[in-house]
Amino acid sequence: MKDILRDLVEERSRAGSDPRNIAREYLQARILGSLQRAGAMTAIAFHGGTALRFLYGLPRFSEDLDFAVEDPKRGFDIRNSLRRLRSSFEAENYRVDLRLRTSTTVHNGYVKFPGLLHELGLSARREEALRIKLEIDTNPPQGAGLETTLVRRYETLRLHHHDRSSLLAGKLHAVLQRSWTKGRDLFDLLWYLTDREWPEPNLRLLNNALFQTGWDRGAVTTENWRAVIRERVEALDWTRVLNDVRPFVEPHADIDLLTLENLLSVL
Repeated sequence: MKDILRDLVEERSRAGSDPRNIAREYLQARILGSLQRAGAMTAIAFHGGTALRFLYGLPRFSEDLDFAVEDPKRGFDIRNSLRRLRSSFEAENYRVDLRLRTSTTVHNGYVKFPGLLHELGLSARREEALRIKLEIDTNPPQGAGLETTLVRRYETLRLHHHDRSSLLAGKLHAVLQRSWTKGRDLFDLLWYLTDREWPEPNLRLLNNALFQTGWDRGAVTTENWRAVIRERVEALDWTRVLNDVRPFVEPHADIDLLTLENLLSVL
């Protein structure tokens, strides 16, 4: 199975994609498939940038796999799911290093593949690991709309996920509350807002998320959410915005369209 990954990296690299992004995305799909076979995708919902890419074709790569436990009655066991994941990769001669921290409400960890980048000819360092971050919110804000979608991304996946309105709400929350400048948030926001068929944000979910993370400026409404976002993006360092997102953008996407002026225009 590593031969499939090696061929994929070579093919997509010739087309201009960053080979590390290709390798990471292939492994993300394999991780999602393993979680699906372990039964985890009935209890947790997929959201965030990787969900946008897999489900709706967002033209940038993403590093993380983000989930929310939306149905705890189903008894989601992340440790058992990760053990099964490790076994499935090790059966294909991958080396896998798992790290998981469950002491906080948002469980986070990494699936690392030591030595894989060297095997693929992408690193001179023999032990450099390709790393995929996992985040599982065990007490997510209430109000998310949920859907289940079949997609083909290296393998067939049946993904339980936040609906489009809720995905936009999650992105607005990140823009407003993230403590550092993440250009990928702004790239995604411009992508959302230039799609005139994308529904309005799920404001119930957005407000619950904001209040859960200490927001003290009152409710965000249909009338004011664009003004609130406008104020926030005008205060950002746009050199940092572009430096953050540039390594993850697909070759066909025009990064030069990501400007403060364009974002204000669609807002």
